[in-house]
Amino acid sequence: MKRQPSRTLSVISKPRCCEVFIFDNNSTDATIEVARNAGAHVRTVALRGKGNVIRRMFADIEADIYVLVDGDDTYDANAAPQMVATLFDEGLDMVVGTRISEEQAAYRFGHRFGNVVLTRCVAGIFGRTFSDMLSGFRVFSRRYVKSFPAHASGFETETELTVHALELRMPVAETPTVYKARPEGSASKLNTYRDGLRILITIARLFKTERPLAFFSIGFGICALVSILLAIPLFETYIGTGLVPRLPTALLCVALMLFGAILLICGIVLDTVTHGRTESKRLAYLAIPGPRRAW
Repeated sequence: MKRQPSRTLSVISKPRCCEVFIFDNNSTDATIEVARNAGAHVRTVALRGKGNVIRRMFADIEADIYVLVDGDDTYDANAAPQMVATLFDEGLDMVVGTRISEEQAAYRFGHRFGNVVLTRCVAGIFGRTFSDMLSGFRVFSRRYVKSFPAHASGFETETELTVHALELRMPVAETPTVYKARPEGSASKLNTYRDGLRILITIARLFKTERPLAFFSIGFGICALVSILLAIPLFETYIGTGLVPRLPTALLCVALMLFGAILLICGIVLDTVTHGRTESKRLAYLAIPGPRRAW
């Protein structure tokens, strides 16, 4: 049976009880029938892509605690109660299930290597991060879910989930979970190179949006360095002869330095705007009560 993209959102709404919502993303197998027969609430998201599904989930579902897991039977559902307990006991906003697997088919080398590289990229830009940034098994508080902007449309949504927590300095944690191979006959929709590139572009976009001064300062540094390197022979010639024989090169040096200065000014202005926007997001986040154990 071939499985198409579908995601499961479990919602803790009562003590020791939960409601399960299945969000169908145009699946063509028997997932929906099985889910309905098991008592789950089924909703359909016509717009394809994991990010679109998560945006709809977070908008539609009202709960105190959210358990998000991919509907491909690769994550250990038995870890969910412990993850929820960790979130409650430590007053966290997100707990990520770090994948641990000895099965090569479950966690291919390309995916594992790409995860490490992308996770380190995010760590280098945004500071403290997770060891498994791309895990699809997470537990959230209500204030996390209702303050998450959800711009991504595809598999890059996990990157947004991670950066949102880091940007607002939310209390988060990781817990190890068993990751197993997909059921026989099913196939992953994740493409190592295509989706890896999309995630890398998302990291660059978030870098520009959330760290504009650092982002544009890199452009300023490159322009200034190239301008100075090109200008050194001109200065040597000018000091020796009093002439500037390569006028186009001189104009290029000036243009590069001016362009770099413009980039730096843009970074300074946008950094001020970003600080104001971050403060607004922080206040909106704090306006929602944090997780409290109901028993």
